[in-house]
Amino acid sequence: MSLYDFSAPRLFLDAPLGANVDVTPDRDQSNYLLNVLRLADGADILAFNGVDGEWRMRLKALSRKAVVLQSIEQTRAQTPQGDVHYLFAPLKHARLDYMVQKAVEMGASALRPVMTRRTQATRVNLERMRANAIEATEQCGILTLPSIEDTIRLERLLTGWPAERRLIFCDEDAPVADPIATLRALPRGPLAIIIGPEGGFDPQEREMLLRVPQVTRISLGPRILRGDTAGVAALALVQAVLGDWAPAV
Repeated sequence: MSLYDFSAPRLFLDAPLGANVDVTPDRDQSNYLLNVLRLADGADILAFNGVDGEWRMRLKALSRKAVVLQSIEQTRAQTPQGDVHYLFAPLKHARLDYMVQKAVEMGASALRPVMTRRTQATRVNLERMRANAIEATEQCGILTLPSIEDTIRLERLLTGWPAERRLIFCDEDAPVADPIATLRALPRGPLAIIIGPEGGFDPQEREMLLRVPQVTRISLGPRILRGDTAGVAALALVQAVLGDWAPAV
């Protein structure tokens, strides 16, 4: 039997969940359940809030526009989240949407836009990022919503970087070597990955990064990758070697 029930609609609810709990979804969610999915009174959905696990909820229609969700049973207990932060130079619109969704699917626990000297996007819509993150968690059976952190300048990010968190610098100027071997030499612990802008970090930014004691730089191969592709490749490498894809030690 599959671990996940892919047949039931799944909804993120920003409310406590538990036994004998009723939750009133917001207007947009009610409209989605009633008029997009066209669920009837008595239909079941799966709900999660990132804290209380996943619950089977029964829909009770109050009107054509309002519903209440009544808890039936817990389907999955809350599991610990990994600790991989994804830091990236912002992309534009659709590609940023794609990148956020894929980073969530790949297990990023926090997402943070980092402004660099060659960053082309000048503004980041954090609410849109959060909406894309929620959509990815709903569709992929993920129990925890990653945090969406405020945009920060690279210089400020690197000032006082926490000693306990390793920073994986995906450097297009790094020698093309075996990134898996490089990652295997690192101890397990809190991690972050940083992906630069389309034009790459400028020389001064690269020097700043390489001066940080917690930085480990890796190559992503002989080809130059677009920002959204580089993010997926880097997260796959890190998760396979040091993250929740790797065998327990």
